[in-house]
Amino acid sequence: MSPEPAIELWCEYAWLGGEQAAASVTIGIEAGRIASVEPGTDPPGEAERLPGLTVPGFANAHSHAFQRILRGRTHSGHGDFWTWRRQMYAALDGLDPDRYLALATATFAEMAEAGITVVGEFHYLHHAPGGGRYDDPNAMGRAILEAARRAGIRITLLDTCYLHGGIDTPPDEAQIRFSDGDADAWAERADLIAGEVAGSRDQENGGIPMARVGAAIHSVRAVDPGSAARVAEWASAHEAPLHAHVSEQPAENEACQAAYGATPSALLEAAGATGPRFTAVHATHLDEGDFARLGGGGVCLCPTTERDLADGIGPARRLLDAGASISIGTDSNAVIDPIEETRAVELDQRLATGQRGVLGCGPLMDIASAAGYRQLGWAEGGRIAPGAPADLVTVGLDSVRMAGTAPADPVGSLLFAANAGDVQRVMVAGRTIVAEGRHRQIDVPAELAASVEAVEGKS
Repeated sequence: MSPEPAIELWCEYAWLGGEQAAASVTIGIEAGRIASVEPGTDPPGEAERLPGLTVPGFANAHSHAFQRILRGRTHSGHGDFWTWRRQMYAALDGLDPDRYLALATATFAEMAEAGITVVGEFHYLHHAPGGGRYDDPNAMGRAILEAARRAGIRITLLDTCYLHGGIDTPPDEAQIRFSDGDADAWAERADLIAGEVAGSRDQENGGIPMARVGAAIHSVRAVDPGSAARVAEWASAHEAPLHAHVSEQPAENEACQAAYGATPSALLEAAGATGPRFTAVHATHLDEGDFARLGGGGVCLCPTTERDLADGIGPARRLLDAGASISIGTDSNAVIDPIEETRAVELDQRLATGQRGVLGCGPLMDIASAAGYRQLGWAEGGRIAPGAPADLVTVGLDSVRMAGTAPADPVGSLLFAANAGDVQRVMVAGRTIVAEGRHRQIDVPAELAASVEAVEGKS
């Protein structure tokens, strides 16, 4: 099947960069990419009219799709990150490739309805319960890729190396599913799926690439320095994005200092992991030297998860000042709402600094979209400009949340009043996948309920 035919969209408002939106914008789309952008135009006769504000598709730079099963089950209790982690491990037994395909498809479709057009899936659930190998060593990763295809969104599969249960600690009964044994075995398996994805094109999308494979170091707790260097070497050889959980918890920093005499960022720098293609996830508890170490790459903040797990507030302003790009992620998928995550970056900074307007609308829109695209290896995305992928989201301005907001500032209204329920239309690669707020192919609430029930019941 070829891509969608050339079309024209006329947008009531569109964000083209900066602090404000442009009015009456005509966007031409050809072969899945934006061909032309003309603000201040009358609606062309054949153009589809889009009331509301049209923006680049939102990027979700950090997701664990399987953790969607925890929603409503782990958030109201007591404890800390480590308590939650034990609950998370207990939920894994019901996942095999088929159930994971169903759950991830529904989860990615929920993301699509929220305006997410590209996801970075931080994938470490590689093997069967007890550590047994599936006949296809990438069965679980392949399920994730297929799920994104069915949901219609782009994906970067961040294939994750996870070897230890903690520093100098073997994986436990739950964690053994995550481990390939050593970094060379991880690289061999990652080579297989990366080669297949690189050598293929989504035939249903006319040859437009919709999937990429990157690498991830789970954390300095789960990957020793020598193995981290091997993963970094693999990412460099493949010119692939490289992500890692970094300094999410003070206990992580303390363990790293005790074992290695270094912070997690310093350890990863010494392993050759940091740099322009590296993204640190969370980076909540940094020392002074860490800002320079991470300033040449990216940082992904996940405010909902960081608040849910009592992690703390990430130092977004200082990271930006150090030169880092900041993206957002839904992480545990307790909430899937990129607008809320972006708003939280600003509002959390206001709490931390005692000042308002810490970041500004333009930088916040970059956080919501372009930064995540860059960190996931889609450097051309996150813009409404000729040559960019036609990944577009239209947010209505007439909901109970948006009604009466000043039309002079639709971008500010989006960032500080709207939520995922205001997303009306989503386009990926020139194809509309969400219309009138609903996925065109998937009954998302029904599929989510059925897939979670199947995992819990192992039916």
